Amino acid sequence: MAIKLRKGIAIICNLDTRGEDILLVRELIRGRGHEPVLIDFSMEAPPPVEGDFTCEEVALRGGLPIDTVRSLYKHKREAATSNQTAGVFAIVAELLAQRRVHGVIGIGGATSALVATSVMQRLPFGLPKVMASPVAAHPRYVGRFVGTRDIVLHNTVLDIVKMNPLLKAQIVNAVGAICGMVEMTVGCDIRFERPAIAVSSFGFAEMMVQTAVVMLEEAGFQPVVFHAQGIGDRAMEEMISDGLFQGMLDFCTGGVIENLYGGNRDPGPERLAAAARRGLPMALTPCGLDMLSYGGRPERLATIGDRARYVQDSMRVQVRTTAEELQRAADVIAERLNAARGPFVFLAPTKGWSSLDRDGGPMRDFAADTAFVERLKEGLLDKSAVKEVDLSLYTPEFARAAVDEFIRVFERSSAAPRDNRNEGSGS
Repeated sequence: MAIKLRKGIAIICNLDTRGEDILLVRELIRGRGHEPVLIDFSMEAPPPVEGDFTCEEVALRGGLPIDTVRSLYKHKREAATSNQTAGVFAIVAELLAQRRVHGVIGIGGATSALVATSVMQRLPFGLPKVMASPVAAHPRYVGRFVGTRDIVLHNTVLDIVKMNPLLKAQIVNAVGAICGMVEMTVGCDIRFERPAIAVSSFGFAEMMVQTAVVMLEEAGFQPVVFHAQGIGDRAMEEMISDGLFQGMLDFCTGGVIENLYGGNRDPGPERLAAAARRGLPMALTPCGLDMLSYGGRPERLATIGDRARYVQDSMRVQVRTTAEELQRAADVIAERLNAARGPFVFLAPTKGWSSLDRDGGPMRDFAADTAFVERLKEGLLDKSAVKEVDLSLYTPEFARAAVDEFIRVFERSSAAPRDNRNEGSGS
């Protein structure tokens, strides 16, 4: 039987409006053999019990005395919340550096969720993070709480007010989740034995990407695949910025056009920028630029006229992009690649950019594809960086061509080898 090591678990909460529920969390963690560390960010009133780190300590670590925070809470609540969030983060970061904390749980209502998840989003990838709250399933809050980070949201359904058997069941489940995670986690000091390569993928390229991933492994790389549905490719950009990767094979660059035209897979305005700034060797393709995702948005679909569309279901409707839209995307891509500090190649398959855009597919538009390629060539300082490939992207042969080109630019890269790990780990 494996020996369970005692580990520290930070509890982020506001004790002024919560009571026995938080104390139950502490006792359950302790009963599991771990060390609870109660961090109280109360802003409204003095709490009935003290945390291991009091709201006064949290306030000062954020930069303001608690009396100022309480005054701000009445009239400028966002300022009070920001101060307490900064204070909690400073304490948790210090505990991580001291290896006193190996996981974090937040519990409470909307304010607790906002403070706790704002802290969690700044903590290392791989550190166990659980937020238990009745707002965890709120459709307008989920993206704000999770962002691009590995945060588990536990929907308690019930408000965290006044203990009862139903609420107790949810608290026990939440504590079970964080305890199980800290007992089994591999930690944050994640290392790769081979050069780690960020790879973007989504459904309309999936079979080809799977083939390419095997080829990358055979060539001695460690591919790490991101789902380019907006949040996934934004997470890829952030992790590239964090220095986790030594190259990028960006098959699905469609996030650029989704951002320009408000598609469902919008990753934000920084797509392609991180790898360019860090000088990573890159191979890119136009998969996803051939479509905009407008499912579940009748107001958008009403504006597209008779354009080709592919309906997977009511929430997933792909609309064919026009030559004009693609030319605008080409201008953006050229601008970002012109700033690249490392070598790159952009592969343009002439027989289709996705499973929908190949010959005979529902989204085939050779003229629009060609308009993009010509505009990209015009905009790039290095015209030779665009290579047209007489294949459909959705084939094993294209996977082979893409991996071969990536290996070529990787070998050209003058970047010094990096210690490829999750830097700044506190666990």
